[in-house]
Amino acid sequence: MTNREIAAVFEQLADLLEFQNTNPFRIRSYRNGARKIANLSEPLAQIVADSDRKLTDIDGIGKTLSEKIEELLETSKLDALEKLLGEIPPTVLALLRVPGLGPKKAAILHSSLGVNSLNDLRAVCENQKVRELKGFGIKTEETILNGLAIAEQAESRTRWVEADEVATELLTHMHEVVGIGQMEMSGSYRRGCETIGDLDLLVEAPMAAAVMQHFGTFPGIAEILAKGETKMSVRLASRLQIDLRVVPSESFGAALQYFTGSKDHNVVVRGRAKQRGLKVNEWGVFRVEDDGEEIYLAGKNEEEVYASLELPWIPPELREAREEFAWAENDVLPRIVELSDIRGDLHMHTTATDGKASLEEMIATAKSLGLEYIAITDHSQRVSMANGLDPKRLREQWSEIDRLRKKLEGIVVLKGIECDILEKGGMDLPNDVLAEADWVIASVHYGQKQPSDQITERILGALENPHVDIIAHPTGRLINRREPYAVDMEQVFAAAAKHGKMLELNANPARLDLNDIHCAAAKRHGVPIVISTDAHSTAGFEVMRHGVQQARRGGLTSADIANTGSWKEFSGKL
Repeated sequence: MTNREIAAVFEQLADLLEFQNTNPFRIRSYRNGARKIANLSEPLAQIVADSDRKLTDIDGIGKTLSEKIEELLETSKLDALEKLLGEIPPTVLALLRVPGLGPKKAAILHSSLGVNSLNDLRAVCENQKVRELKGFGIKTEETILNGLAIAEQAESRTRWVEADEVATELLTHMHEVVGIGQMEMSGSYRRGCETIGDLDLLVEAPMAAAVMQHFGTFPGIAEILAKGETKMSVRLASRLQIDLRVVPSESFGAALQYFTGSKDHNVVVRGRAKQRGLKVNEWGVFRVEDDGEEIYLAGKNEEEVYASLELPWIPPELREAREEFAWAENDVLPRIVELSDIRGDLHMHTTATDGKASLEEMIATAKSLGLEYIAITDHSQRVSMANGLDPKRLREQWSEIDRLRKKLEGIVVLKGIECDILEKGGMDLPNDVLAEADWVIASVHYGQKQPSDQITERILGALENPHVDIIAHPTGRLINRREPYAVDMEQVFAAAAKHGKMLELNANPARLDLNDIHCAAAKRHGVPIVISTDAHSTAGFEVMRHGVQQARRGGLTSADIANTGSWKEFSGKL
């Protein structure tokens, strides 16, 4: 099991214990342990495998958690969790995914109104029964109703980053089979969609039976849903479904193209084939003779599949039937951005506010990763829960950066700030302070439920401020957890273009904000995008690849992204 999966087990255990209103110290211990594990850069399995090390050496991991981690690594199950799941209806777990509805309130709804599922919850809210309970009220009832759609989607969709961990383990597991030739993940995972419904694995091998037999031993399988001669479907304990298909070498490229999708992209592919007297399916490209006979033409790789339709190969991230066919036909298919294009990272936090690493540690890590420039952008004072910086503390940090600059070589460090846009409008810090900064990020953290015109005006006001350089995570959404706030993004794009400002694509996989459609819209308006990690630790730099993947889905090239430029090129835009 991965660190993320183990952390998720402890979070679920804490939720269920809180649902049962048990010992708060145990609950806190599991939550703290989950947080610590999720932030570890080294796999727990690697630590356990080292006889000279102990899990209890990790700060926050005691004897009880250590034993449970070892149990999970050995069996992929936890007896304590299985016992709780036997005591609580499984459908109740879905209630815990509703934003604004924690375990305690879910328990009250369960005991007082008999709510056992999301359908039950919707019914009692629509019948206005929730507002009658002590401690709830009309506003809570409305919040729960609004959060139901997110919970329902979260039940059926898995975030890409979580699916990626499973996919990586799965490919490693399957590489143990002798005789496998080509092997690729397909579907929405390969297209880099921010959430996926299931995982699709394609394998080219002469002995399908051996492939499927080994696939059936993949750790975490809870149920085999179907099994044939060349196809097999399983469901993991995490509820994620994996579909395996074994295909011959002459069909591998056709199958990869077909199962990668998207559905709309493939509709156009089949239409182009029909216009040329051809047929395309997962087995290959065929010429259809007058007598109905089908002559195999191509299918070994994707390039020849597209070439048979007079098209260049199209990157999977672009296959959404948007503009990719027009680009391909006109020979202007963009060279979409790659991770290696990124030269700087312009959003990160240190221990001065809610970060986990010092100023020096963040700079050293950034330099070791080959970054040419970074901006230190701790929170401003309004974000009190993160120990946000007032003018005095901020200037002290900037003085420290000035001191470090004198001995730094090979990296430029900007004096920055992530400054809140206040609920009433205006910036959280005075203009004379912002004027001293090299880089000012404006962001919304409070008042996210304001009406569209109000929240839009706040952001437009920030874009008009001469000291603001960029708007961070512009819609505020959290994937599968929080809907975007009601901002009019077309107005934001127009204002950013008018005032020469940038917009952030926040690479945190929980955000990926801007989404892919907004990335394309920003390009249409000529607004430069900055892909930033919003790193809160040295390990946080690793999420840059997720932001790049999102940018690729938006069709962005390195020219559309400001921090692909050298320091000289980027500084010329400030």
